[in-house]
Amino acid sequence: MSTTTIQAIGSKIRKERTSQSLTQTELGDLSGVSINFISQLEQGKETVQMNRVLMVLETLGLTLKVEYNKTAGHQ
Repeated sequence: MSTTTIQAIGSKIRKERTSQSLTQTELGDLSGVSINFISQLEQGKETVQMNRVLMVLETLGLTLKVEYNKTAGHQ
């Protein structure tokens, strides 16, 4: 399943964080970002900084994959 919105990414991050029994504070400390950032990210706020998103994903052992959307007609 593809993730196409920041809200969906935030939801997946929340799910993975809770599956690893981490609080937002613990994930923030491990990732080097604030609890406020983790909260905004999990809520799907569109103002989050991509470099920080990548730091959080790395901490959780997740990656972000960017692919062409073949149905969008781009070549």
